Amino acid sequence: MNPSERDPAREESTRPTQEVDRREFLKACSLLAPIILGVVRVPLLNAQESEGDDYDPSEHFYAMGIDVDKCIGCGQCVVACGTENDVPDEPYFFNTWVERYLIRTDGEVEVDSPNGGMEGFPPTTAEGDIRRSFFVPKLCNHCANPPCVQVCPVGATFKTEDGVVLVDDEYCIGCRYCIQACPYGARWLDPEKHVAAKCTFCYHRIVEGLVPACVEVCPTGARIFGEVERRATPLARFMRFNEVQVLKPHLNTEPKAYYANLDGEVR
Repeated sequence: MNPSERDPAREESTRPTQEVDRREFLKACSLLAPIILGVVRVPLLNAQESEGDDYDPSEHFYAMGIDVDKCIGCGQCVVACGTENDVPDEPYFFNTWVERYLIRTDGEVEVDSPNGGMEGFPPTTAEGDIRRSFFVPKLCNHCANPPCVQVCPVGATFKTEDGVVLVDDEYCIGCRYCIQACPYGARWLDPEKHVAAKCTFCYHRIVEGLVPACVEVCPTGARIFGEVERRATPLARFMRFNEVQVLKPHLNTEPKAYYANLDGEVR
């Protein structure tokens, strides 16, 4: 559908049906069977163990914390995410990826992310010229004020009550407006479905009381997931004991990916 051909009267008459379908979409997410990645399934601490219709999104508000000093660039999070969410095994399609920052002695900054960091990183060829190096995991920031939602002409991208930004495949027309609007480069167009795709915080897992796959497999605990407004969660403790920052705060998107020990060179 061409956005310029939209009929406001028709959209108004179909809105109740869309809302019902959206609830069905979220229900379907909660019923998806998660793929076991060969490790113990980790529950969300103090989260309501919920299944299907028992899950109440109004009782939760999720976000993710990332400790840059703990990330070793192993890429296990990228692999786990791809497996759990059926991300195409092709270059440039990632719900989450890891970037390596090399800060040289002359002040120049080099950033690389070969295959999203999925297979780790090759050794550098100029060790003597490098003052510092570190790894930065990236993903959809699940903004509280998401520009992708604002530009979607059909309401396919939407924000849930529990703080997650999702895409309804049934409504997405593949216009790419949301991909262009995302300041974090976190969206891509599915080559088979021809709809926008992105990190969902593994929504089908969190409604069952499980952490996202990337958090589950991280060997160093660099990723922390939980509820922002409950002081007993790992994320709440992480934010309380660290000076956290967000990416591109000047854009006022109110991102909910909180970084600790973030270097000023990260963009």
